[in-house]
Amino acid sequence: MTVQTEQQHYLNYINGKWRSSSTNDVIKISNPANVDDVVGFVQSSTAEDLNGAVEAAKSAQKKWKKLSGDQRGRYLYKAADILESRLEEVAVCMTREMGKTLPEAKGETARGVAILRYYAGEGMRKIGDVIPSTDSGALMFTTRVPLGVVGVITPWNFPVAIPIWKMAPALIYGNSVVIKPATETAITCAKVIECFAEAGFPEGVINLVTGSGSVIGQGLAEHPDVNGITFTGSNAVGKKIGQTVFSRGGKYQLEMGGKNPVIVAADADLDLAVEATVSGGLRSTGQKCTATSRVIVESEIYEVFKEKLVAKVNEITVGDGQEDGTWMGPSANAGQLQTVLSYIHKGKAEGAELLCGGERLTGSKYDKGYFVQPTVFDSVTANMTIAQEEIFGPVLALMKVDSLKEALDLANDVQYGLSASIFTTNIQKMLTFIEEMDAGLVRINAESAGVELQAPFGGMKQSSSHSREQGQAAIEFYTSIKTVFVK
Repeated sequence: MTVQTEQQHYLNYINGKWRSSSTNDVIKISNPANVDDVVGFVQSSTAEDLNGAVEAAKSAQKKWKKLSGDQRGRYLYKAADILESRLEEVAVCMTREMGKTLPEAKGETARGVAILRYYAGEGMRKIGDVIPSTDSGALMFTTRVPLGVVGVITPWNFPVAIPIWKMAPALIYGNSVVIKPATETAITCAKVIECFAEAGFPEGVINLVTGSGSVIGQGLAEHPDVNGITFTGSNAVGKKIGQTVFSRGGKYQLEMGGKNPVIVAADADLDLAVEATVSGGLRSTGQKCTATSRVIVESEIYEVFKEKLVAKVNEITVGDGQEDGTWMGPSANAGQLQTVLSYIHKGKAEGAELLCGGERLTGSKYDKGYFVQPTVFDSVTANMTIAQEEIFGPVLALMKVDSLKEALDLANDVQYGLSASIFTTNIQKMLTFIEEMDAGLVRINAESAGVELQAPFGGMKQSSSHSREQGQAAIEFYTSIKTVFVK
């Protein structure tokens, strides 16, 4: 049975079978670039559906964990090959579902393939250490054991990369998975899960349940048989998930918001800084947790940088991500569009100077989509809403400073600490930035939004639960250490 019916009704995947929800209720998914384009329908699932998925995962995990890391890795390698063969199909679906341009969608899908292969290789790496014992006649060592059933709750902005970077390490370390993707991109996730299914993963090891966050997401957090929850999304929802899981003694991992700064020093390569600021802040319509939001520029080069930045932003072509030449697509949904417009309104009301953009795009090309102009504000101060709160849209806030110390104080003056970057040719400024910047990811002469799959990723302050995803650091969340003493 395939992932979809003839009517483009995409199904849950539970215990190795594609299933309708217990009520047969569905949710319509439309293209944010053209709401008349119906991508398909996904299941509006219930607690009954979720319970079935968790039960299947719990049963399957007992056998799955007994396979060797090499054996589990072979399944991941096969899933990677299948996803690679369907890269175009999955990328087109992603663009239709959430609006990012097709080149970006292809790049993300290719990244998903690479993540699968990376973690497939993890199956052959060490999972413990020998430790000297005070008893000369004893052997003492550590090994790692899986958590059990892992609940995966993912957002709509990276519908291939984020589910895979959570599921792949969970699986290679011997856990089973129940994933609840964001409804807006649940069809893309279903296509990814179909690659896992075709790869022959044992029944129940991977399960997909779509539906509302209040029912399925909260249900996963509350479920006594779900041993760990890994979540990416908003701070408000993440904190609620974390509190729920903690209250019942489960393990949780939260990756949440960012208000990411780029600092442009007076000695910076301005063309490079402008290019990276535009790319880091406005690609994917600014809908990245690591997107540049605040642009902190030394006064000596402020006016020149501003002129170059606005000129570059005014060159951006906005439109349907499937069309050649489109640089920036729509907001992912109506609610996100209204959120962005409301923040632009607050910026104006609080005294920031609008340099460009700031309006919803209209006309025959735009009227059926959720398009907003890329926007740049000047004269932004630290106490303004647009300098403090995550917008998750194509809005840049320019802020002028007289020194690197002032820039760092301003950069750190938010509740978030996910990513940050600086543009400078001065080694001492680089080292000071690395030392003083309160962020989990700091980048030098590169945009704030770059994340590499083999490196640990996560934030400080209110941006995360202080755990790390990706790379070999993922083993810390998905396993527990067991210390062994043999006499």
